Amino acid sequence: MNEHVDAAALATAPAGNHASNTAAPAGEAVRNPLLAALGERVRNLRAQRGLTRKAVAIAADVSERHLANLEYGIGNASILVLQQVAGALHCSLAELVGDVTTSSPEWLLIRELLENRSEADLRRVRVAVGELLGTASVDSARHRRIALVGLRGAGKSTLGQMLADDLDLPFVELSRDIEKLAGCSVREIHDLYGTNAYRRYERRALEETIQIYSEVVIATPGGIVSDPATFNELLAHCTTVWLQAAPEEHMGRVAAQGDTRPMAASKEAMEDLRRILNGRAAFYSKADLSVDTSGKTLAQSFQALRAVARQSMGLGA
Repeated sequence: MNEHVDAAALATAPAGNHASNTAAPAGEAVRNPLLAALGERVRNLRAQRGLTRKAVAIAADVSERHLANLEYGIGNASILVLQQVAGALHCSLAELVGDVTTSSPEWLLIRELLENRSEADLRRVRVAVGELLGTASVDSARHRRIALVGLRGAGKSTLGQMLADDLDLPFVELSRDIEKLAGCSVREIHDLYGTNAYRRYERRALEETIQIYSEVVIATPGGIVSDPATFNELLAHCTTVWLQAAPEEHMGRVAAQGDTRPMAASKEAMEDLRRILNGRAAFYSKADLSVDTSGKTLAQSFQALRAVARQSMGLGA
């Protein structure tokens, strides 16, 4: 989901979405480990996609209380309900129940080889597999395309425009291009056509930007990491920079832009925002570079971004 939707929508969801009317009471009997693990996966998948519990419940055609019980590990969900929840979260049922690597003997053998490997080893394997299968594009312009990733409030739009001006390059805010392609706002895309349609527009907007520009600064939507195919495309054709910030700063900056919705039900909003960040951090960390803007002024953040970008492009200070 686009970052304009995820933090704000989660923050403005009624309090019942989080605890009072739907959450399981504290002190429940010891949960079944399988149900507890399933609930954790549902919560993490929901967080990665920036969806409220209410939105998933509606899309899955189950009650919000039923979904809350499932997330808290006390729901005795039928296979049909799990299938509906998987559809609402845009993942396979196998991913929801925890294992996508049982579909063939080759999957099992590959999984055995990769099990317990470090993130660095897995990254090398991913790159090598891409080259072996011909899906890893050798793009000579990759180092001249700078793509900023991170959640809303990290400064992608503001810092991206400043960096583009400094480097005398075009600046593309991908969300605006998505809206042009769809002929409506990001929120309307989600409301009228659904998340899958939004992902298709997002992929198309990125592909067109890559085709048009060999040199560019791109501000990407916060949820671009939620679609592996689109994120692989971004990593293959752009030098990516993760703009990091503490959750409190994300909230503060969004509010400073005039959007006070994330401050409603602030305790629940902060919990949801932290979960989104935790859910996406592992994906954002795949970026080539990172700049932590926490506690920095705009000028300080820009200087830090400028330094890593120019170094990556082989330019002088």
